[in-house]
Amino acid sequence: MKTLVAMSGGVDSSVAAALMVEAGHEVIGATLKLWQGPNGEAPSAGCCTVSDAEDARRVAAQLDIPYYVFDYTDDFRSGVVDPFVESYMSGQTPNPCVECNRTVKFSRLLDQAGALGCDLLVTGHYAQVREDPAGWKLLRGVDPGKDQSYVLYMLGQSELARVRFPIGAMTKTETRSVAARCGLRTATKKESQDICFVGVGDYRSFLDSQTEKARATGPIVDHDGTYLGDHDGVSGFTVGQRKGLGVSVGEARYVTSIDSGSATVVLGRHEDLLASGARLESVSWVRNQPPSPGRVEVKIRYNSPPVPAVLEPDGPACIVWFEDRQPSVAPGQAGVIYRGDEVLGGGTIVRALH
Repeated sequence: MKTLVAMSGGVDSSVAAALMVEAGHEVIGATLKLWQGPNGEAPSAGCCTVSDAEDARRVAAQLDIPYYVFDYTDDFRSGVVDPFVESYMSGQTPNPCVECNRTVKFSRLLDQAGALGCDLLVTGHYAQVREDPAGWKLLRGVDPGKDQSYVLYMLGQSELARVRFPIGAMTKTETRSVAARCGLRTATKKESQDICFVGVGDYRSFLDSQTEKARATGPIVDHDGTYLGDHDGVSGFTVGQRKGLGVSVGEARYVTSIDSGSATVVLGRHEDLLASGARLESVSWVRNQPPSPGRVEVKIRYNSPPVPAVLEPDGPACIVWFEDRQPSVAPGQAGVIYRGDEVLGGGTIVRALH
């Protein structure tokens, strides 16, 4: 079977490519050029630096497979970076990895796979795809510390029929062991947690460089409306933030909401953060139709554990009611819905429900 493997230059995608070669597939390796600086320079951090591309190229050469670099910088700018900036400026907290998967990796790259005559697209994500009589299922990766199913919730039946995740049934330790067995240069390579287009600075500096609105000053008020001070830009705040608020009231305060229209940052106590549920919009379902209402588990941010909840359809949107109230339910983040190990789907959190 002819297979296109997305190779970032890290150990996970390197092992994914090696396993497909070992399984007898006709493999093509590809690295995505997603971001460049204002003068055309490559990013200095993240998943697509020059050194990462060189690692991917050398692994492909070692595996004796064809290797390409695809330039998707325009798609990445319009589909990921611009919405990231707009979302932050509207007081939300976006997840750029979700949008990258939605608009580039499992859209443009799937099209590219088809143009190359490939039957499958393979990536190094820690998740699993299985088929049953009702169709394709998306499942968590077996390594709970590495599971990446949260950022893949937008994949539907047509995508899952053509996508495979060879390392999803492995732990990270097992992945590195395979890399060592194969003699891959990436076997001991450290992982990057940086956002590629932000680079070595923080995202607030990046936002400041992209729009003057990031530097719009405004008031900081307590939950009851009491004026506490001023800030020098809403880009410095996210819902749930406790440190770096720029004001002090003698006890802990957290960002509970951001009004982008007036550039007002609202602070409150921890109990003011607790939400009974969340409304999700721009919802997509893995089975291409809503699941049955009832008990589910929900992840409200990438690094949080799933929490018990009840799913309630609401037209094209949905509402999840938490079994126990949850803190820091941030608009702009993805809410991903599970039953057991199966991903049912998810959407963008637009509002915490109290």
